[in-house]
Amino acid sequence: MRLEVICENRLGIAQEVLNLLVSFDLNLRSIDADQTGRIYVHFPKLEFSQFQNLMVSIRKIDGVKDVRSVTHLPSEQEHYGLLTLLKTLPDPIFSIDAKGNIYRANEAAQSLLGQSEEQLISHPLGHWVNGFSFNRWLTRTDVSASASRVDISGTEYLAEMMPVFFPDVDEEQILAGAVVMFKSARRIDVQYNALKTSNIDGFKDVLAVSPLMKAVVEEAKKHAILDAPLLISGETGTGKEIIARACHEQSDRHDKPFIIINCAAVPDEVAESELFGYAANSMGTRIEGKKGLVEKADGGTLYFDEIAEMTPLMQSKLLRFIESGAFRRVGGDDEVQVNVRIICSTQQDLPSLTQEKKFREDLYYRINVLGLKLSPLSNRSKDIVPLAEMFLEYYVHKLSSIASRLSVPAKEQLSSYSWPGNVRQLKNIIYRAVSQCKDSIEILPQHLNLPSYSRDFGYFDDEFEGTLEQATKEFEANLLRRLYPAFPSTRLLAKKLGVSHTAIANKLRDYGISKPKPKEKLKSTSK
Repeated sequence: MRLEVICENRLGIAQEVLNLLVSFDLNLRSIDADQTGRIYVHFPKLEFSQFQNLMVSIRKIDGVKDVRSVTHLPSEQEHYGLLTLLKTLPDPIFSIDAKGNIYRANEAAQSLLGQSEEQLISHPLGHWVNGFSFNRWLTRTDVSASASRVDISGTEYLAEMMPVFFPDVDEEQILAGAVVMFKSARRIDVQYNALKTSNIDGFKDVLAVSPLMKAVVEEAKKHAILDAPLLISGETGTGKEIIARACHEQSDRHDKPFIIINCAAVPDEVAESELFGYAANSMGTRIEGKKGLVEKADGGTLYFDEIAEMTPLMQSKLLRFIESGAFRRVGGDDEVQVNVRIICSTQQDLPSLTQEKKFREDLYYRINVLGLKLSPLSNRSKDIVPLAEMFLEYYVHKLSSIASRLSVPAKEQLSSYSWPGNVRQLKNIIYRAVSQCKDSIEILPQHLNLPSYSRDFGYFDDEFEGTLEQATKEFEANLLRRLYPAFPSTRLLAKKLGVSHTAIANKLRDYGISKPKPKEKLKSTSK
């Protein structure tokens, strides 16, 4: 139980309160007192009747104005508040004594050195830190706050040292030690970028650590200042829209609209009016006309997401607009001239689609004046952990989570994963991990819950039941069913698969696969 005694600030009153607690045979756990006339005491729980008697007795003490129960002592709030702050801070922080020995280390500091606080206490911090002498600094005549570049296990950090002083009985300052905080280069960059308000950097949100991504960003910066159409290709989730938006923000058009058009989500019947708008009195009972997305983007950038999904009709209309820079609203006769930059993205192989007559060749050459190719995340492994840490920092603040860092095993698992969904999948995985991480300051592998995946075989079924022989037979049967219509004889199929036609005939019989019917054969060859 904890009590707050509000009383006069007179000599001896605290002793009277303590004597009273002794008379009740209470074992005092802690006591706080301040200069405003408040005394706080903490003792074991009492029976209700005994507690009432204690409260009455305290009120009878001369100079006591009031007494009431409280949930915590001021020193406890300060102590546990400080511990919580140290625990949740992502930067490694050490408290050292006047000899440079470790007195306390937060969890980030323990993780940095790979040892528990019990293992670190009383050991000199300089044992792990190169480039700065804590002993020499602490023995100076006038110790003041300092900062220095140091090395820990081959990685550079900025060390910030703040001396801690206690007043003695004569109010003289006595050096008790120091608090030391280490900041990595990446943390400093994040904080610096957050403070920058000038010098527009459209690529500030594009993280590039791997050589592949650095090369893409450098090339994108060159393309950003140009007005020619830009085609960005890459697998789903590689960040094509982020690069497109960065190019817009880096260009002279940054203060104008950036309009996104999802080509897969706009059907033909509304696509033309959505893109080019409609004239007055052209839509039945509507009197006023409406601007389309193209007109709204005037002066800015039009971003066509997944351009390969655009229908043939809209491909022809887009081609005309790119060639002339003008268009007509639906139901209108007047041409509208706009000044926009065209950026397109695709995850499909546009050259192959043009050869198959599924995408207009002339449009392909119009939008592919400048080009960028984004590599899958699996090919730029150095970006994985920095991206994960960036997403972690974002979602920790958004979800008010206590999780503040990735554990070493979690980093290893993230780095070795194939990431078929690329950056988008990584972002979603971190979001889920933070939302499920309730009581841990570290993200652990079990919080990630990554689905089993291989680049060669795709996702693995965790609920698979059976034997390897059964799985092999099922795969073999499916393969034969798919190939038999295209190679409709045992000899052709055997030659394709590099086995004897007798073996193929036996397997077709075993799996109950019959010869394709003539109609099926004709349909297959027409494809």
